[in-house]
Amino acid sequence: MSDYISTQPLPLNASPLDTPAGPGRKRMLVLFITLLLAGCIYAGFSVLNDVSTSGAEFTSYVPFVLLGVALLVALGFEFVNGFHDTANAVATVIYTHSLPPTVAVVWSGVFNFLGVLLSSGAVAFGIISLLPVELILQAGSSNSFAMIYALLFSAILWNLGTWWLGLPASSSHTLIGSIIGVGVANAMLHGRSAASGVNWGQAMNIGYSLIVSPVVGFVCAAVLLLLVKKFIKNKKLHQTPTGNTPPPVWIRGLMILTCTGVSFAHGSNDGQKGMGLIMLILVATLPVTYSLNRAQPDTDLPQLALRVSTQLQTASAVQQPEAVLTTYLRNGMRTADVLPAIGQVAGMVGNEVRLAGSLDNVPAARVTALRNAMFLTSESIKRLQSDKSVVLSPDLLALKSALTTTTQFIPDWVKIVVAMALGLGTMVGWRRIVATLGEKIGKSHLNYAQGASAELVAMGTIGAADMFGLPVSTTHVLSSGIAGTMAANRSGLQMQTLRNMVLAWVLTLPAAAILSAALYWLLETL
Repeated sequence: MSDYISTQPLPLNASPLDTPAGPGRKRMLVLFITLLLAGCIYAGFSVLNDVSTSGAEFTSYVPFVLLGVALLVALGFEFVNGFHDTANAVATVIYTHSLPPTVAVVWSGVFNFLGVLLSSGAVAFGIISLLPVELILQAGSSNSFAMIYALLFSAILWNLGTWWLGLPASSSHTLIGSIIGVGVANAMLHGRSAASGVNWGQAMNIGYSLIVSPVVGFVCAAVLLLLVKKFIKNKKLHQTPTGNTPPPVWIRGLMILTCTGVSFAHGSNDGQKGMGLIMLILVATLPVTYSLNRAQPDTDLPQLALRVSTQLQTASAVQQPEAVLTTYLRNGMRTADVLPAIGQVAGMVGNEVRLAGSLDNVPAARVTALRNAMFLTSESIKRLQSDKSVVLSPDLLALKSALTTTTQFIPDWVKIVVAMALGLGTMVGWRRIVATLGEKIGKSHLNYAQGASAELVAMGTIGAADMFGLPVSTTHVLSSGIAGTMAANRSGLQMQTLRNMVLAWVLTLPAAAILSAALYWLLETL
């Protein structure tokens, strides 16, 4: 393993990454500090503006202190994520000297920003749906903050450790493992079975995407390289970068294009994970401001909710309908009370909004309860959609869509600061991951055609996953794509590198789960 994770500099003539520090590093430091300060100031002013607009009143600064600490931790996760995943986006463009490192990471940051800004949010809330239902319903409690801090700190610690060793481990696996860990620990600490702590149906869907995507990366990149070799005979495209010499202009353009595509796709998928966690934190600390999408125009939500309530009404009312739906979301077992409970909770939502006149006019004291009722209703309908024995009416599906729009939203400023955190992380940590991808997967160094093929496949795979709202690992898709091109080119593979990559892939999820469970237990018992 020592050859793979060595942190010693390579010999002067061994790698195209051996460039002198020069003034570029100073400019990078100035840019880093400027963006860091700008991001913090922008986030602070955005929160204050949102609070002022919502009309929320506070008699203590405690919520803002809790919010500030939690936001810094969540953005710290995205910053460390930049060490790993965003570095993959700039790997080939830096390794081939198509762009200087300073320009490359700024360029990548711009398109990460655009990818995050134009993302749908489906991946963000897909990640959140893995969390224990108690964490979402009890937002703001000490228990929910313990879970948030435990999963974020465990993800950061594991990402930092694997980055230090030069292992291209997956931030997606790390975060998902951390969520599973706190979910299982929370269930066991409260006397329930470990299986009830996580939405295992959603976990399986995400697991499939994380398992299949590297295979797709390997096979498709190998096939694409073979097609390139067959139809594009230009020898320069199949050369390995040497020294500091940049490639011909047309190859540089190709490298920059693929870097741009992977950066945009990465932002649209990976950036959403941090966005989802930040929204969870905002709802927990400032529920009046961030629980409901007050920017949403008036809709027929009250009428729709009351129609559904009438359709599902039964002769006798269900006792504690919210508890019935909470149990259903926790264990997935549908009882005869589930549909009537959805009707009763939907009726409460419809009456609440109708009496208020609009979401903007909902009394502050009722916002959290209304948001929880909306969440329980929409998530229960979503769970019923996978039950083939239940036929859902058009009104029920329309209600789910309306409730999802109302409760699952992401302010633009959240997207912007997440994109900035990813870009800043890339500026700090790109070299270790770039060296691994360029030089330590195959027995020969990466050539231009291999880099372009791997990145084109990564761009397409991540973009497709984003359309379906599924998280994938940029690290695993791109590194497996490079391995595929090495195999197709008969360049040989460094089996020790691949073994360590697979080991990191296999260990990341359980290690993060154990670490987050331990941290959660520690925070709960202190």
